[in-house]
Amino acid sequence: MAEYSHPFLKFPMNEKELEELAQNERDYLLLHGGSLRLRESKSNDEVRFAPFFLFPSLFPERGFRRALLVQTAMNKLMMGVAYDRQFLTHCLKNTIEVDDFTAGLFKIYTAVMDEGLTQPITLGLLRVDYFACDLSDTIYQVEANVIASGWSGMSVVSTDMHRYGLTEMGHLDKLDQIPVNTSLSGIAEGMIHAWDKYNVEGAAILFVVEERTINICDQRFHEFQIYKQRPGIKVLRRTHGELVTKATLTSDRRLMVDGYEIALVYYRMGYSPDHYPTDKEWSVRLLIERSKAIKSPSIQLHLSGTKKVQQELSRPGALERFLNEEEVKLCRSVFTGLYSLDMNEEGDAAVKMAIANPERFVLKPQREGGGNNVYGLEIAKTLSAIKNSPERTGYILMDLIEPHVQPNYLLRAGQGKPQLVQAVGELGIFGYILSDANQTYCNECCGFTLRSKPSTVLEGGVIGGSGAMDSPFLVSSDEHIRTASDLGEK
Repeated sequence: MAEYSHPFLKFPMNEKELEELAQNERDYLLLHGGSLRLRESKSNDEVRFAPFFLFPSLFPERGFRRALLVQTAMNKLMMGVAYDRQFLTHCLKNTIEVDDFTAGLFKIYTAVMDEGLTQPITLGLLRVDYFACDLSDTIYQVEANVIASGWSGMSVVSTDMHRYGLTEMGHLDKLDQIPVNTSLSGIAEGMIHAWDKYNVEGAAILFVVEERTINICDQRFHEFQIYKQRPGIKVLRRTHGELVTKATLTSDRRLMVDGYEIALVYYRMGYSPDHYPTDKEWSVRLLIERSKAIKSPSIQLHLSGTKKVQQELSRPGALERFLNEEEVKLCRSVFTGLYSLDMNEEGDAAVKMAIANPERFVLKPQREGGGNNVYGLEIAKTLSAIKNSPERTGYILMDLIEPHVQPNYLLRAGQGKPQLVQAVGELGIFGYILSDANQTYCNECCGFTLRSKPSTVLEGGVIGGSGAMDSPFLVSSDEHIRTASDLGEK
């Protein structure tokens, strides 16, 4: 493979140096919790290091700082949508007619709103994802994740690993270009704020988890960080199936699980139809929503994270409903093209445009968790089949973002030598917000993650097997962003 230009590295690398670095970084991950359970094993005692890139990927410093600056406005925006019943209903009225899963969530939402929220406060633990299109400034938002927003724990491990790797290679002068990552402590801090707001001594935090957790280290890091910051808080981990029999409400709607009153329910699942295999799982979600416990997310915040809401927020004038002028400018500076597929002239035009040029777009259903999007010629095939059916309203259309491509070495467990690939990275910015319909108690940006993948791969989730852990190496400008007016408008 040909050699590539890099600020301080030469590709391909010397094999001996490469092998030694790979071994050192692999062992660093294994010894610091950068691991996943083996999907193919029935034992929970076996782990292997998570896939990772050997070197931190170049990322534009100005774009990185823009994403940090936008986060509290994004937190506020998503929470504003969550408490605006008229807007949420308008956004999802067509989607719930064709998407059974979103309809199931909306049914719970309608029930708790009609009877009145028992717990008016919601904790948002968000991750907003971006692609950088160059190494100067341009970043675009991919999506905003409001449920089970993972990798805040593992991202700290990967940034520390990359600092160690650069040190081993003698690049101590470059360590400051890998930013300090506070995502793990920040997300735990958000949960502790919610626990304090509930204000019942001895109450517990409930993690709602899968039957078998592959990404066990990332989840457990949160639990252990809560213990580190506030040793007296009890954390319970229970599956939906266990909660069917263990979760109960008292006469005054306190949520009880195994004798503990629950102050905060933190969902690490619940975002996919297969997480609700029977009516019992839907019933326990409703029970939890009707309780006094603070939820992350509440059902209204969960619905605010749907792709249809994202598309509707891109319309002229929509952001002004929730944000001030400065915040609107910030958010719009990272938006890309989003198009409705509703059964009207606007939707017809978007369908026609996508069928004619499918390579320019991504077709997105109302799902989180990765692996659901439609690309390329499959877009034309899918939309041609449903263009005259209301089924198309279950999707939105989005401009395909073309991220910056760069060389890096990818290492996966069991694959032997690192593989030199052309890679693209997706930056995630974490934030937390504790709010009700009238008051915000805290709103913070609290760290980041970078997950990269070979540029030939369309879906890049680490758990799904295509993506890998990474860290940003900030390059370029000395310019500092202080206000939205510095950014200009796109």
